[in-house]
Amino acid sequence: MKKAGIALLALVLALGVGVAAGGLTTAMTSGYMQAEAANIVKGDTSDNISAVQRRLKELGYYTIAVDGIWGAKTLAAVKAFQRDYGLTVDGIVGTWTERALGITLSSSSGGGYSSSDRDLLARCVYAEARGEPYTGQVAVAAVVLNRVDSASFPNTVSGVIYQPYAFTCVNDGQINYSPDSTAYRAADDALKGWDPTNGCLYYYNPATATSKWIWSLKVEITIGRHSFARG
Repeated sequence: MKKAGIALLALVLALGVGVAAGGLTTAMTSGYMQAEAANIVKGDTSDNISAVQRRLKELGYYTIAVDGIWGAKTLAAVKAFQRDYGLTVDGIVGTWTERALGITLSSSSGGGYSSSDRDLLARCVYAEARGEPYTGQVAVAAVVLNRVDSASFPNTVSGVIYQPYAFTCVNDGQINYSPDSTAYRAADDALKGWDPTNGCLYYYNPATATSKWIWSLKVEITIGRHSFARG
């Protein structure tokens, strides 16, 4: 009887662990899916995020600085607002949440770019061009976006940046550094259409470049320490 009791207890514990593990997996999967989803249906642009933050701040749901960056505080504020107004509590600013907030968001999403694209672009700018003139930082972001639009490169920001050997910052790990506000502004300006390079697809630092091929390209413009070329 004692052995049977021990066996039963072991079975119950095993099932409990399985359920707990399953719950954790579900929670992790749900969190991942939420992170991948657009937070604002009309587009996670800095202007739209700022508009949501400002309105939530007016209503007392958002208490920190309006920065145009979607983070945990913004998500929590949106959910709290949705809960109080009888809306679906999903943290996504769709049509009904937009109407309840009493704001009109731009339907332009910066060419379809998400907040994740913006963040990655800012990280690339910071890693590749911090210390460069502001125009040069915008130019680096513009090169990434020009590649997205080119048939010769991947058609997503992440695809372009993580293309093998495309950017030094990916190889040396600096892509994982946290960007500063200047890098975010440069990314935003590029996403809004500012291209100081006028369509260039490549850039390099003549003082450090070792590729013979890159030297064969015609330089269209030099900004700071970077030379920009169309290819």
